[in-house]
Amino acid sequence: MALVYAFDFPHDAPPRALSELLGGKGANLAEMTSVLQLPVPPGFTITTDACREYLASGWPSGLDAEVAAHVERLELVLGRRLGDARDPLLISVRSGAKFSMPGMMDTVLNLGLNDRAVEGLAARTGDERFALDSYRRLVSMYGRIVLGVPADSFDRQLDEVMARAGVGDDRQLSPEALADVVQAHLRAVEDFTGEPFPQDPATQLRGAIEAVFRSWLAPRAVRYRRREQIPDDLGTAVNVQAMVFGNRGEDSGTGVAFTRDPSTGEPEPYGDFLVNAQGEDVVAGTRNTLPLAAMAERFPSQHAELLDIFDRLERHYRDMLDTEFTIEQGTLWMLQVRVGKRTGAAALRIAVDLTTDQRLRLSPREAILRVRPEHLDQVLHPHLQRTRAALLGTGVPASPGAAVGHAYFDPDRAADAADRGERVVLVRPETSPEDVHGMIAAEGILTSRGGMASHAAVVARGWGKPAVCGAESLSVGPDSFTTADGTVVHEGDTISIDGSTGAIYLGEVGLVETEPPPELEVVLGWADELRAGRLGVRANADTPDDAARARAFGAEGIGLCRTEHMFLGERLPVVRRMVLADTPDEEAAALAELLEVQRADFVELLETMDGLPVTVRLLDPPLHEFLPSVEELLVQQARGLLPPEGEALLAAASRWREQNPMLGTRGVRLGIVKAGLYRMQVRALVEATLARRDVGGDPKVEVMIPLVSTLAELELTRRWVLDEVAQVAGERAGELGILVGTMIETPRAALLAGELAEVAEFFSFGTNDLTQMTFGFSRDDVAPVLERYLEEGLLSVDPFASIDESGVGELVRTAVERGRRTRSGLRTGVCGEHGGDPRSIAFFESIGIDYVSCSPFRVPGARLAAAQSVVSRAGV
Repeated sequence: MALVYAFDFPHDAPPRALSELLGGKGANLAEMTSVLQLPVPPGFTITTDACREYLASGWPSGLDAEVAAHVERLELVLGRRLGDARDPLLISVRSGAKFSMPGMMDTVLNLGLNDRAVEGLAARTGDERFALDSYRRLVSMYGRIVLGVPADSFDRQLDEVMARAGVGDDRQLSPEALADVVQAHLRAVEDFTGEPFPQDPATQLRGAIEAVFRSWLAPRAVRYRRREQIPDDLGTAVNVQAMVFGNRGEDSGTGVAFTRDPSTGEPEPYGDFLVNAQGEDVVAGTRNTLPLAAMAERFPSQHAELLDIFDRLERHYRDMLDTEFTIEQGTLWMLQVRVGKRTGAAALRIAVDLTTDQRLRLSPREAILRVRPEHLDQVLHPHLQRTRAALLGTGVPASPGAAVGHAYFDPDRAADAADRGERVVLVRPETSPEDVHGMIAAEGILTSRGGMASHAAVVARGWGKPAVCGAESLSVGPDSFTTADGTVVHEGDTISIDGSTGAIYLGEVGLVETEPPPELEVVLGWADELRAGRLGVRANADTPDDAARARAFGAEGIGLCRTEHMFLGERLPVVRRMVLADTPDEEAAALAELLEVQRADFVELLETMDGLPVTVRLLDPPLHEFLPSVEELLVQQARGLLPPEGEALLAAASRWREQNPMLGTRGVRLGIVKAGLYRMQVRALVEATLARRDVGGDPKVEVMIPLVSTLAELELTRRWVLDEVAQVAGERAGELGILVGTMIETPRAALLAGELAEVAEFFSFGTNDLTQMTFGFSRDDVAPVLERYLEEGLLSVDPFASIDESGVGELVRTAVERGRRTRSGLRTGVCGEHGGDPRSIAFFESIGIDYVSCSPFRVPGARLAAAQSVVSRAGV
């Protein structure tokens, strides 16, 4: 198979369907060229196959010859040659992975220039300044990206020449000054590498291609893939394309634009534009941009042509799109198109609008695929309260939502602070891909430069993080920023930002929940219709407030009520008395006290969820959560501060102390050791059920026995449950309809699911513990190991984040199949963290799980993800 394809190659399938081979950028460039016949500068794509081969074993055999043949074809088409001293062809080299990774990998522009070709470019264009500016950009970009020269070397040299020339903008530099910059840059390359800047265009091209390949493994790209759950084995394509120049003068320009507003979904084009600039100037945020509407005044015919192209693109792709374009001396060129990242509010509006747009007429089945579950999370995020706090300034409202935190000006320090538990707002002049770890750690992002299409804005919107960009009145330094009125905000000071309005405040402003847009219920209504009879969605909730929120968000019941959460706080001393009791009477007294509060809890919970199923998990704490710290008691003893009852407490706590509490006396084991505990909980639950029925309620109760590994454990504890139901309810026991099931949390239980189904009426999969025990990982401590395993490719995904590719999913599949062979009506649910993960939800739907359960705020996203799985599996 070929390793290189021209944009106009006649593929057997539509090029945009070949992103696995051509990468997203290459596939769409080919689609615009060969299918839509839009004005795209010619070029070719080096496939992801070549990248994977390079990363595995070095430069692929035959790649040199294929690249040379395509370069020759490009030269014939354009009538210019790379490196020609009279009329040079210049090319760009850009990355393009299957999934969009904005700014994470490398780009080299103006490739093909050298000391002789720059003179030819100046002669051909009649513009010495343009030629020298292009050359200095190449030397700087190539030196930094390919040769590893520190970027500040070039930045410092440019600043020094600008200072000597007395100008504040590089566009104001004379040809003589630019020649000085070029020579300084060339010296910086030779000083750093020991070799002169490469003059041979073929050498330049090979170096740029290798740099793009290597950038797939750059730390920033790896971190981004972790955040987005993009597999590490995809590799990136490389796109080599003839350069067009937006920096040819006042009749040229460049821009990044969306076919609809990516922040609000307003059906009007939105973007940033610069006159006499190259595309990197827009996305880097180094120059403050003009709104796209300003292009209509400066370039009316090209603006009209661009809007016509937007219409054609939306009709073709049937979605909101993100584009890059350049005007070179009056001629419009399209450089990229991709499905645009958008905020949650915009995603919902666009999905609904596309079903009524007469040009597109999407069906609801298609429309829900335009919304991601994370978008629903975003619209449920809080916003700032009305405040009289000092307004520090305003910027572009680049990504909605609000964030409050300590200002940090360095991504490393921001990440460290977040690790310490601080809330962080990352403040930068502009962000770059090197900042991604700080962006991940931050609650929100604030920059003094850049616009809606800047790196900070694009990444923040994709992640649902609030961001304010282009706050020009702020002067941002290495550890503080100064406002227009002279206020100085130092690192560690608290600030509040509003990504919906662009406002920046000093101090902590209160956060309030947002009012979801009306399109939310429309989209969720479609989702519920499409998943009807398939995967249900419940919530993990332990309090009436959580239950009410879950019900408001569309939960179809409670899939997991963790009763141990009811025993913390002021009730903890009572639980300790029960666990540490030395006599049956002491234990009975503590259990009687707990019975009263437990019954009241269950009454409230069942009232809130009236008519919907509530699955109550009997107590499942690691025992250490309920015990006093032996270490603290020993310290008190050593200091003579142990209270009179302390000696008995220390002796009891030492007796129950465990080396590995997560594998110790918890779940069903605690219930067996403290036999009265589960009986008390069931009695409280039955009494609460009867109380609700007596007042006309419709409680639907399910009892779940946790951490079962053997049939004998389940038979014993199930018998206790049924005995208590019979004793408390008497003749009414049958009308209560209480189900008894178990939680599958150990590999043994999954493999013996056929036996367990003989007595269990339902299974609920606790995928957190199932993952821990399958891998032998402690979720609390495994982060450094997982990071290394993912880097080395020993794991393709974090098993705690997504279950379908980890192997744990196969245990769940096995348990479902074996359980249903024994009990055909066995109901199955998932209540671990995977229950809210969209990729895991698709897996659960595909194997016939009846419901997933997740936190209340993730319920809307789970409803959508379940419907999307149904639609996708139907082939839409």
